[in-house]
Amino acid sequence: EEMADTITQKAVRFIEENKAEPFFLYFSTHDIHVPRVPHPRFVGTTGMGPRGDVIVQLDWCVGEILKSLETNGLAENTLVIFASDNGPVVDDGYRDQAVEKLGDHKPAGPWRGGKYSNFEGGTRLPLIVRWPKRIKPGESGALVSQVDFPASLAALTGGQIPSDAAPDSFNVLAALLGESRVGRDHLVEHAGVLSLRQGPW
Repeated sequence: EEMADTITQKAVRFIEENKAEPFFLYFSTHDIHVPRVPHPRFVGTTGMGPRGDVIVQLDWCVGEILKSLETNGLAENTLVIFASDNGPVVDDGYRDQAVEKLGDHKPAGPWRGGKYSNFEGGTRLPLIVRWPKRIKPGESGALVSQVDFPASLAALTGGQIPSDAAPDSFNVLAALLGESRVGRDHLVEHAGVLSLRQGPW
């Protein structure tokens, strides 16, 4: 129950201790993954069972990190990337009332499939990129992959990736920054079997 509080406190402390120099913080949450065990202050807050409660808990964690950036004068010039790791799964064998409370909600939106499938419902992920000083608010249809983060962030920082590392990572920095609506032209996906995304296909 205290995992989210603990890692969030550590993230906020890391920001405070490193605010004078450029830093990289990778914040990997557990909230929505099984077992879903929200902190007692979030239990019952949504009426949507444990899954709904941990989603609100995740929102709190992200809010605390953004608040820390603001408090430390870093919000305008800090690149924040928020992403999921796979599409939704409602019934994953865990009794969290997700199936019973789903109602008309479609977790994958208009897309077919979900986690474990090669269809877009399983592989098209939420991705929010925030950098107020550099990125204008908006929406993009550019095709990017998390695999592209190493090459893109290296390009941003002037870093070098060793020749034997990240061979599938493409520099799509312009797409991430909203400066181009074009990302990569193809993407190999894997969720049990391989599939290829190319253009709209």
